[in-house]
Amino acid sequence: AVVIGAWSMIFFGAISRGMTASMLSTSLNTLTGHIQIQKPAYQDDPVVENRLNDPEAVRSVLDAQLPGNAQWAFRIQVGGVAANARNAQSVSIVGIDPEKEPALSFYGQALDQGSLLAEDDPHGIVVGKALAESFDTRIGRKLVLMTQSADRETASRAFKIKGIYRAELEATEKRHVFVTLNAAQRLLGIGTDVTNACIRLPDLDQVEEVTHGLNTQMPPGVSAVSWTGLLPLLKGYLSMFDSFMLLWYVVVFVAMAFGLVNTMLMAVLERTREFGLLKALGMKPAWIVRGVLTECVMLLFIGLAAGNLLGLTTIQALSNGINLGFLSKGSQYFGMGHIIVPIITLKDIMAVNSVILVLGVLVCLYPALKAACITPVKAMTQI
Repeated sequence: AVVIGAWSMIFFGAISRGMTASMLSTSLNTLTGHIQIQKPAYQDDPVVENRLNDPEAVRSVLDAQLPGNAQWAFRIQVGGVAANARNAQSVSIVGIDPEKEPALSFYGQALDQGSLLAEDDPHGIVVGKALAESFDTRIGRKLVLMTQSADRETASRAFKIKGIYRAELEATEKRHVFVTLNAAQRLLGIGTDVTNACIRLPDLDQVEEVTHGLNTQMPPGVSAVSWTGLLPLLKGYLSMFDSFMLLWYVVVFVAMAFGLVNTMLMAVLERTREFGLLKALGMKPAWIVRGVLTECVMLLFIGLAAGNLLGLTTIQALSNGINLGFLSKGSQYFGMGHIIVPIITLKDIMAVNSVILVLGVLVCLYPALKAACITPVKAMTQI
């Protein structure tokens, strides 16, 4: 019971932590980054009117405040419509710096066909595989983008498909199309303005500190928003993860406790005459309780050692990831990639062992007290 309990806690805890890590990684790589610089109104209404009108002032703050190994770039990201002779659908038009964007999002690592955008490419576009299939198009064909320009008129321009990318989520492939930053600025008629800046830090733990520092230096009307502010639902889920894991540990332990207490209780009842003899020889009840608890602790340590070894071996065997491709629709609903890599931490191992050891000793108190209550007279009645 202890071996199976420890193994299941460690293994399923690692799977759950791998799922949350996949959700976080996918969300941050899908154009969110660690921090975004934008106008406060842009988060609720990402339209061209809520753009940054003085990007050079923002640039000077970022160059002065960000750590030396941080990556950042300006972007334009607005809603629009992509169309060809066969189809039309709403998309997110993303104007990027082709040199810097690969360090900020999935864009640089997801190319499936063709090539990425060049810095001086005014007519190239990179689209997702799912969108290309729904439009029945391919490399070299044209796609028309339509959106609202800065003067609130409909702006449209034809782009030639230079590349097709694959993303973890099919929804991402259907949603985002990439053009160069200059091409997006010309399409919208906004000169050198941008809608936001995306920042990627080397350490996730630096995010809140850097965000606070940036907000103290940003020009009026411009704010730095961390990923926790951009993805509040994901933040809430991750903050509840430890509580979910503790609840899972308790549920598994309750099932395990029945086997543990039954084993110890049967061991006590089968040795009624032995305990009665010890009491008759003058052994104190506290010593009997201590003896039974010692047996319980020995069983727990042996079970935990085997359970930990089995759990770590299972995780190592699955270190290349678990392919959830057959559940792709379901995993995408939760924002997870189709490959889940189990993640185990020392904190998780310590939590599992502590829960089983402490609660295991507590449930063994009943058999121990039962043994301490056996009297020599009661023991004499046993045949």
